Amino acid sequence: MRDATPKGTYKVQALDRAFAVLDLLGESEVPLGLAQVATSLGLHKSTAHRFLMVLERHHMVERTTTGKFRLGLRLFDFGSRAIEQYDLRDRAQPHLRKLVMETEETAHLCILEQAHVIYLDKIEPMRSVRMITRVGASNPVHCTSVGKAILAFLPEERIADVIRRTRFERFTHRTIATPEAFRAEIEKTRRRGYAIDDEELEEGLRCIAVPVLDAQRQPVAAVSVSGPSFRVTAQKLPAIANHLLQCVRGISMDMGFIKAARLQRSNLSA
Repeated sequence: MRDATPKGTYKVQALDRAFAVLDLLGESEVPLGLAQVATSLGLHKSTAHRFLMVLERHHMVERTTTGKFRLGLRLFDFGSRAIEQYDLRDRAQPHLRKLVMETEETAHLCILEQAHVIYLDKIEPMRSVRMITRVGASNPVHCTSVGKAILAFLPEERIADVIRRTRFERFTHRTIATPEAFRAEIEKTRRRGYAIDDEELEEGLRCIAVPVLDAQRQPVAAVSVSGPSFRVTAQKLPAIANHLLQCVRGISMDMGFIKAARLQRSNLSA
């Protein structure tokens, strides 16, 4: 009986370290060597090697031709299954389809993961110019309307943590490139009630997004409408924002977030 707690503690610690390895590789833009992993996590090389070997055996991690490590494709499979099982996606689909019919542009449903947004769903209209995005992919928060929409309604400590993790990479000449400018944009989004990506991720692409709020008025996701800037014009944004608010209100009600739905109805009428 005396050995049960230490063994249990060790197993939990081992799991924590394994997930720390996965987090480290996931946040890195390039594959990492054994020494880099060990140093970053404060582990002995032999310990880091042992964790990497176990993760590699289960295809959670794979080795490059140069002997460095990166995330394995099995994680993509897990991610795809998680998205398929995500109740929010199923409940949102009818509302997303209605939104696409109303706006005749592409709709996305996204969630926040660290300093990136993950695309849970995408519905396209029957038009010639379409969005090159895929379900399961991710993009940084600082240059996406969905990222700004979610952050605008998060508690300050969460916002600060996300900004700390964000690499303010420039994708176009319009991309927000500093934490100060990003904070100003978040505040503008909060006052306005919706977020805009004005050709910040891709030239010629404009997006507008609204968060899906739970009963405590915390964002659980965001919905966006995206299209070429010659169709999604500045003049159309208020009308699209109204359609988005109706959409997320419907999702909130179907998810049981009645209080949030009433709050967003109040914002719309204001």
